[in-house]
Amino acid sequence: MPTPRVLIIVPAYNESGSIARVVGQIHHHLPAADVVVIDDGSADDTAHLARAAGAIVLQMPYNVGIGAAMQTGFMYAAANNYDIAVQADGDGQHPASEISRLIDALQTTDADVVIGSRFIEDRGYQQVPLRRLGGRLLSQVLRAATGLTITDPTSGFRASGRRALSLCATLYPHDYPEPEAIIIFQRAGLHITEIPVTMSQRTTGVSSITPLRSAYYMTKVVLSILINLLRAPAVTQP
Repeated sequence: MPTPRVLIIVPAYNESGSIARVVGQIHHHLPAADVVVIDDGSADDTAHLARAAGAIVLQMPYNVGIGAAMQTGFMYAAANNYDIAVQADGDGQHPASEISRLIDALQTTDADVVIGSRFIEDRGYQQVPLRRLGGRLLSQVLRAATGLTITDPTSGFRASGRRALSLCATLYPHDYPEPEAIIIFQRAGLHITEIPVTMSQRTTGVSSITPLRSAYYMTKVVLSILINLLRAPAVTQP
């Protein structure tokens, strides 16, 4: 089989403390892959440092949020005829050494989307209790809505094949898109699977998810899932 064209999409907002290292590690572990950093209106040197590290950089005019930033990356992947798109965060939590495992799973199974899960196996990842509880609740909601067992519905460490990246280029949730995207994928007839991965703790920057925002997040995502169940399924290209 021909070698697939792989694009690593790295959304980044004020990640000057980690972005050069993230891009460098991706190039080290996947030298044949291209890296596009979506600079989501950063006020620091994220774009400059990413470009200096060898990444393609797309700069948003202002902070549009993770969903719109990722959709921009998927649009770039679709427009430039990539076979596989992988999402990896700019804060260094997604080790570049694990990306090839996502790609291998995508190529050796019938999956359209492979999600890297922190919770299939105990690999030492520590999550605050409130977030872990929220993740379990979302897993239950998704199981009731789709019949799928997704252990890590908020994981943004994902690989998408051609059908999935094409769909994401035209239809992708905003704000906190990962759980809602699972509904869209499943209803569009895409096959989703999970594999265990090791993720690191954030070492630079500050997470935007406070306890109050976590409660808002949970309410919003559950409502979004219910609304998506009422919509007509998205149509994918064969």
